[in-house]
Amino acid sequence: MKHVITIAGSDSSGGAGIQADLKTFSALGVFGMSAITAVTAQSTRGVFAVNNIPSEIILKQLEVIFEDIEVDGLKIGMVSNTETISTLTSFLKKHPNLPIVLDPVMISKSGFHLLESKAESALIKMLIPLATLVTPNIPEAEVILQEKISSVSDMKKAGEKIHKLGPKYVLMKGGHLEGQCSTDLLFDGKTWHEFSTKRMPTKNTHGTGCTLSAAICANIAKGHSIEDSVAMAKDYVTKAIKWSFSIGQGPGPLHHFHAFYNLEGQVHNS
Repeated sequence: MKHVITIAGSDSSGGAGIQADLKTFSALGVFGMSAITAVTAQSTRGVFAVNNIPSEIILKQLEVIFEDIEVDGLKIGMVSNTETISTLTSFLKKHPNLPIVLDPVMISKSGFHLLESKAESALIKMLIPLATLVTPNIPEAEVILQEKISSVSDMKKAGEKIHKLGPKYVLMKGGHLEGQCSTDLLFDGKTWHEFSTKRMPTKNTHGTGCTLSAAICANIAKGHSIEDSVAMAKDYVTKAIKWSFSIGQGPGPLHHFHAFYNLEGQVHNS
């Protein structure tokens, strides 16, 4: 079994962040580990408070794992401040062959800023160049490039600009565009690959971005190509959204274990 680590914030409601990543890793058959960067007070209604973990504790979480366990893939989610980003950059430069999937988490669905504005440039200059794959949605790409994105053509232009920042691959997520389908675009520096799925009539999409990037990371760790890893992750997330459910007053979580049991907790084929 492959071993994969997520560096991200904790979601107390269990739908996104560390919790979503570990559920995804388990569902896809890799062993999940974590380095927690922040603790959030969060529900389906939004993020209400954040307490950042000191950078020395984040670093220690990583050091003790890497000294003891072989790590086959790494996913980065919420990294709130410049000090954390700088610490991670220094550590990851010591592991140049490690596949890294960077989900540039900036703003929650409810509008809470999960990345300090003064840390945006640090994320762009330090972490993005280290990524095997970076997975911005449209609002995140707009922050990275400081320009408006309102079409598939704009997505491609933005993806090419982000690729020039240093990552090997860029996955532009198109879920924020209007239309009957949700289209994501993967750029490898030369060629664009399109992944399109029909939109589903549900509000329960909490943790979609976290889940997608974690799924891609798990697939890469298992030895699949980047393109195949994205395709399989997109299929997994689509099914998880299809079987998503409501647990509170806001957007509910995905069903990360849809392949194993139904919404009543009954195991399939039992």
